[in-house]
Amino acid sequence: MADRGLIACFYALGRWYWDGGYLYAMQVLSGVLIPLAALSVPYVIWLDRRLVDRQDGAWAFGHWLMTFGRDFDPGLKPKLAEHARSWAIKGFFTAFMFSTLPGNWSAAVHIYPEQMWEDPMKLAEATVALMFLVDVSIGTVGYILTFRPLDAHIRSGNPFMQGWVAALICYPPFILMNGGGPLDYGQGQLGWEAAFSDHPLLLPLWAFALMGLTGCYAWATVAFGIRFSNLTYRGVLTNGPYRFTKHPAYLSKNLYWWMASLPVLTTTGWWGDAARNTVILGLISGVYYWRARTEERHLLREDPAYADYAGWMAEHGAITKWFVKAARLGKARVDAVVVASAE
Repeated sequence: MADRGLIACFYALGRWYWDGGYLYAMQVLSGVLIPLAALSVPYVIWLDRRLVDRQDGAWAFGHWLMTFGRDFDPGLKPKLAEHARSWAIKGFFTAFMFSTLPGNWSAAVHIYPEQMWEDPMKLAEATVALMFLVDVSIGTVGYILTFRPLDAHIRSGNPFMQGWVAALICYPPFILMNGGGPLDYGQGQLGWEAAFSDHPLLLPLWAFALMGLTGCYAWATVAFGIRFSNLTYRGVLTNGPYRFTKHPAYLSKNLYWWMASLPVLTTTGWWGDAARNTVILGLISGVYYWRARTEERHLLREDPAYADYAGWMAEHGAITKWFVKAARLGKARVDAVVVASAE
């Protein structure tokens, strides 16, 4: 209960939680606060009798509270830190996921079928909105159902500060990519609709490509099911789009941004704006590459199975295998030159 109380205090102190989309999240969480508090007591009692290791992170946190930090067993510090990371992740991202649901739902239901038949842009808008709705819905469920009886609990939170920084700058209130932020790549943006409005063949092809990318993005989340969450290890996933690349969500999302925004095309017509938008979007893609690397570092630390998966993907992944082949070809040529020189 104490850990939930700390999260509630964080919600109460954060002004951004009581405005805009976050207000919906606070209304939902406030409405279920008392029932969840009442149900948590029998749940903890029931679960405690079935745990193999009863001295888990929750136990370590309770022990720390009961001793007021004095005479606390230093051997329990890793469990206490892990418990704190897991609940910080759950508290931060659960509210965010709830806050995104109304906007995505509204976007998905306010485009009518007759509009989609007549206009490929409307079809693309509706499909993209629906895919993002699927993504945030599954994500919300994933953060809620972090229960041991479902084998969906957080096994570990990312222990690396770089991982937290890379992730948090992609979400409010720390987000850097929003309008007016330092990584806002949309200044004077023309966009794909205006760019291809006079190209009746290219317009629908581009629209279907964007729909495919958002479909892949949603598929990556659906593949996780109730185990979806950021900054956590909840098992290694190798099915769905993860059969083709280690980071299908990041890859499809970034490709979508590049294709939808077309940063080199601006309404101002000035090359400086185009260059600025392109460089900034490149920096955003770099942030997601950074996130991917820190997540891999975390998973490699937690599960040897991920090392096997990463090794297999390097050889057989839809993208990485070409880099491996190119590297081997380059090495073979260098070796051939060295041998020829020696002769």
